[in-house]
Amino acid sequence: MSPERPEFRSEEIALPQRLLAGASANDSRILAALQGELTAAWEACGAFEWVALGYLALSGFLIALFAENSPHPGRLLAAQTLVAVAILALCLAGERSAARAADFGEQWTTHFWHFWRHWYPHLFFLFCFEELGKLVHLANSGWKDAKLIAFDHWLTGVHPAIWLEQFATPARNDFFQFTYLTYFTYLLLVGGILYYRRDWRGYWAVMTYSAVGYAIGYVIAMFFPIESPWFAMAGAWHGDLHGGAFTATINFIERFGRVRGAAFPSEHVAGSMAALWGAWRHRRWLFWVLLPLVMCMCASTIWGRYHYIADVFAGLATGTLGYWLGTWIMTHRRAVATEPRCSTN
Repeated sequence: MSPERPEFRSEEIALPQRLLAGASANDSRILAALQGELTAAWEACGAFEWVALGYLALSGFLIALFAENSPHPGRLLAAQTLVAVAILALCLAGERSAARAADFGEQWTTHFWHFWRHWYPHLFFLFCFEELGKLVHLANSGWKDAKLIAFDHWLTGVHPAIWLEQFATPARNDFFQFTYLTYFTYLLLVGGILYYRRDWRGYWAVMTYSAVGYAIGYVIAMFFPIESPWFAMAGAWHGDLHGGAFTATINFIERFGRVRGAAFPSEHVAGSMAALWGAWRHRRWLFWVLLPLVMCMCASTIWGRYHYIADVFAGLATGTLGYWLGTWIMTHRRAVATEPRCSTN
């Protein structure tokens, strides 16, 4: 006698179907909410973010393309993803904070988000530069310093860093190390004055010039790795450059923050040129104040054995190109995402 087949009521069959349908609806709502947040975050971005996120996308593509040349490509991609998400989240938070301030008045959070919305680019530049030490051999495993050493010798008839050693004294060393340190103040100074004057368009224009110039230099460094005279010509000079407080400060920074590679083009020079062009366009008097410092800073990169002359020329070119391309990018609508709503300091 065959066993009887169980009978299922229609409501017993319908219950799992309703649960599945409910879960699917919840998933759709979550995806729609995420899509809405992503769209809102993108709309809160301006020209600087277009360049920054574009650089992360391009460098991420190169990391994936040349993954076999990197010991930890997954970590690099994860770090870049986190940085991109942080940028989008910060832009969205700044946009919504400004909107709340317009409706309900300013609060301490208004100033908090406004400050970080404008000043995070400096942290982004620092991240990209430190990361570059892990990306310089993505496309090429060797160093190309011999080419630039030959170029410098062809141009000048000497090896500049070695030739300059005869003029080294503690006082001169400290002077050039001081001017080398001034690089870290240029963008802060230009941006700070524009920020204080609430010139948001000028502020974001200068940040965008810098972002474009740096991004061009970073990509070049990935395909043409240069480690700098400090490494490639080590042992060619008679001794270290001794000086005072500024020399000691530089030695401390270089000990803990030196990136081996990424010397061509000089990002010091590129960043300085972008800031200098920004001063020329938005605060002409500041340009004349910075010009002699920038000129001495360019010379200090050779004196201090950090760069070749070719690095300086390339930095001047990429910084200027960053200015011209950045100027064009700033003509686009919504290039200054913080301008329409956010005018607090």
